[in-house]
Amino acid sequence: MPEASLSPARAFGLVCGDLPAGPLNTIGDVAGVTVGHKTLTAGDLRTGFTAIKPHQGNLFREKLVAAVDVINGFGKSAGLIQVEELGTLETPILLTNTFGVGTGLHALIKRAIAENPEIGRETGTVNPVVMECNDGHLSDIQALALTEADALFALQSTAPHFEQGSVGAGTGMSAFGFKGGIGSASRVFKLDERTFTLGALVLANFGNPGDLILPDGRKPHPKGSGSDPERGSVIIVLATDAPLESRQLKRVARRSGAGLARLGAYYGNGSGDIALAFSTAHKAAHFEERDFISREVLNEDRIDVLFKAAAETTQEAVLNSMISSPAMHGRGRSNRQSLADWLRGGR
Repeated sequence: MPEASLSPARAFGLVCGDLPAGPLNTIGDVAGVTVGHKTLTAGDLRTGFTAIKPHQGNLFREKLVAAVDVINGFGKSAGLIQVEELGTLETPILLTNTFGVGTGLHALIKRAIAENPEIGRETGTVNPVVMECNDGHLSDIQALALTEADALFALQSTAPHFEQGSVGAGTGMSAFGFKGGIGSASRVFKLDERTFTLGALVLANFGNPGDLILPDGRKPHPKGSGSDPERGSVIIVLATDAPLESRQLKRVARRSGAGLARLGAYYGNGSGDIALAFSTAHKAAHFEERDFISREVLNEDRIDVLFKAAAETTQEAVLNSMISSPAMHGRGRSNRQSLADWLRGGR
């Protein structure tokens, strides 16, 4: 297997687990998956959209098998009920701030209708998926500044290579008292002598100051920060090219919580911790004419390697989100220090 590129965490000697990473060490290692951002940093704004395209075709007509696991449900994400019920994903995924969910929904609905004019008329409606965290500490969330054009920009700019850190939806996020944001990681593994990939992308906005545990056992604490109740959130998106059914994907999504726990998180009362997983192995036709469909599905006794990959990629993706984010001053006198500065000895 090709050697993985050095991730932000690995550049500081922080390695999560022992499964090999993919060549990009991001969710972009899963073929067809792309990510894009739109970032707003004017005035008191520190916000944006991050878009994830699970494949490059028409997702409404060619859906992917998916599942969601709500680790702690203090959140306002949209579209998860139908994913839970039907086990499919039929739009790209948007990540944003809590008050940007409605804007993201409108953008995804209009985009789906433009591609599929029969939506809501000759066929059913569409289930857009928008997931959120609250960036109100650093950003003026009350400004409701994000527009549908911002969401479309993120969707149109997706690529396998993308920025991490304080970008897109991660611009105004915080984690363990440090600056948080967007992070990603991947793992590769073999089943039946075939190579598969699992990638994670996180929107990290959770954890109390002083609770963070690094893989080497150190516990960074940002200067001058207290210990407030856990009111953050984290969104985890897992993608794999392994052929899993929805129930299996839900089990894999649940193991992302192990990655959060390794970092010192305990899913506080006010934290919205949600994981969504999808597989690119098979496409489900919207206008399917057959009564029965045959699909290759993973033997349940071989699923442990995906559990391990979910935990490792989630842990590393969170660290990457923090290390990639420089210190930031935001709305009013708010600020967040950078974990990278702490690791360099500036603590």
